[in-house]
Formats: sequence, C-alpha cells, structure tokens
Amino acid sequence: MTGTSIYHTFQRYRTLQTDRITALPIVILMPHSACNCRCVMCDIWKDNKNLKQLTEADVNGLMNALRKFGTQQVLMSGGEALLSPNFFRLCQIIKSQGIRISLLSTGLAIKHHAADILQWVDDVIISLDGDEALHDQIRNIPHAFKKLQEGIAALKAVNPQFRVTGRTVIHRLNYRQWPAIIAAAKTLQLDQISFLPADVSSNAFNRPTAWDEPRQDEILISEAELPALQTIVDNILLNNKDDFHTRFIAESPLKIQHIYQYYSAFYGHNAFPYKKCNAPWVSAVIEADGSVRPCFFHEVMGNIRDASLEDIINSKKAIAFRKSLDMDKDDTCVKCVCALNLRPGAKLN
Repeated sequence: MTGTSIYHTFQRYRTLQTDRITALPIVILMPHSACNCRCVMCDIWKDNKNLKQLTEADVNGLMNALRKFGTQQVLMSGGEALLSPNFFRLCQIIKSQGIRISLLSTGLAIKHHAADILQWVDDVIISLDGDEALHDQIRNIPHAFKKLQEGIAALKAVNPQFRVTGRTVIHRLNYRQWPAIIAAAKTLQLDQISFLPADVSSNAFNRPTAWDEPRQDEILISEAELPALQTIVDNILLNNKDDFHTRFIAESPLKIQHIYQYYSAFYGHNAFPYKKCNAPWVSAVIEADGSVRPCFFHEVMGNIRDASLEDIINSKKAIAFRKSLDMDKDDTCVKCVCALNLRPGAKLN
C-alpha cells in the first residue's frame, strides 16, 4: 500500500467533497497510555497508574476498516508505545496488510528492542529537547540522552539506512538552546529534525482541562522574551541555510518564523500563523482506551470497543463535525501546533 492508486486518490477527493470518509490514509494508534518520561510540557505520565492499552482484539477489529479505506501508514504514538507488552504483535497484525509503521518514541527503550524495531517498524521519530544536560532535565529522567543515543546507534549499527528523525517542541525552557539542539541532532546521527511550538492552550496530552495561566506560563515564552526568540530564529535562518537546503531541518524557513509568530500571537502582536490542515478528513487517532478522535486536539467521536471504526468516523455526529468545522475560526484549529495537510494525490513516505 505504499503507492497511491488512481482509485484511492479518487476516494480521497470524495472524502473532501462529501465529508464522508471513503479513504483514510493515516491512522494514529496509542498502544499504551503510560510513558517512561516525566516531561515538563506534557501530562501523560501523570496518569501512569491508570494504565490503558490496546489489545490484539482491538487491532484485529480495525483491519476491515483499514483495508476498506486504503490506510497506508500507522503511526504508533503514546504514551510510549514500546511499553506495551504486545507492541510487536500489534505491528505484525498491521504489517500483514502491507501498511507502513512509524514509531513515535522517547527513545529510552529503543536499544533493548532494536532487533524487533528493525523487523517490524519502517521508521522511528524520537523526541529531542536539548543538548544532553537540558534533554535530561526536561525529560526528568537521568541519562535520557545517553539512552536515546545508544538506541539510535544500535539501529544504525545493523542498518545504517534505517530512518530515524527527531521532533523538538520549542518552548520557554529550551528556545535559547535551539542551535545546540540542531547540533545535538547531528551528534545523534538523526536523518532529519523537525520543530514545533508547545501546545499550551488545549486539553490534549492527558489534560482534563486546558492549563491555567500559572501552569501555562512555565512553558509559554513570555512577551519580554520575544525579542530574544526572534534573534535566535534570525540566526538559525542565517547560519543553517545548508540544513534547510538538504532538508535536515524539515520545516521551511517560513515555518520556522511561524514559531515566533505563534508565541507572539498570545500577546496580540499578530494573528496566529495560518495553517492549511485536513487532518479530520485524512486521519483518525485511536487512543489506548479505544477512544477515537478526528485528530489529537478535537473531541472524542466514539470508541472502537462499542462500535466499528467505520461506523464511528462516518456517524452522523462525525460527518456533522467535519461539515461544520471552519478551521479559520475554530479556536482549537487556530491555535493548533501540529497541522496535517495531505493532498489527495500525495504519496506518504
């Protein structure tokens, strides 16, 4: 399913035109609710005692829908997916349908599972927060950077071409080290590094409610710090031209500038950066308890333990949500930090 057939492209067009899902290229699964980090900008780990996880029966039950909708890629997210005792069995079920698997990971357990990852996963996306000292501090885990480095090395030692990329959330605690993060990504032998601002306004990532101001201010870059942030962005755009040219930095220079604009928008200096997104029409998020969302940030539509995925994403409620969603005005979408825009004819990597 790595290609995009004419039929599948047509089905994607139909979905966008009718708001009824007839193609679902991407599915995000959260096999395990717990996390092995204690990151300052995330609350997932705070609920580790209330463990939830997807079962083989859950994933087997998804296969009819994934076949019907021509799903091409499953992203294993979390929590930390590798904490699931049946993670690689879930991968085996999914891979039997010819679907690519990407693993989003803290990296702490990669070394231990390197052989199975190389067999069942197509690429890994790790979280990187700073150089060694800052990464360990933000993750709240001793030697987190070293474990991450050892895990990547274990994968590359067996298959130097295995793709490992990084994702960094830029926020108040690490924005001044942005150039050092790029250097650390090269030290880790990452194939690419991507940057996004911190989500400080939604109830995603296990927040019962959106953060209040004191909690938000721990992560939100302050108004007084905006000039320093702009200077750092300017320096990256000037000093890392080759990294943009080679796509080692995944974003364009414009999107890097948008990170400044995102933070400055909180203080009324400009509008939030415009994002073209069709995530609710091309993807679905299935959480460790079976809950289904149209994306990470919007409300639950149903649960795969109560109804089939097909019935959930094409329910009257779900279709009405997509029909009425105005991304230019919806507050969740306007402040979103992680947009997905997949054109009907686009191929997934």
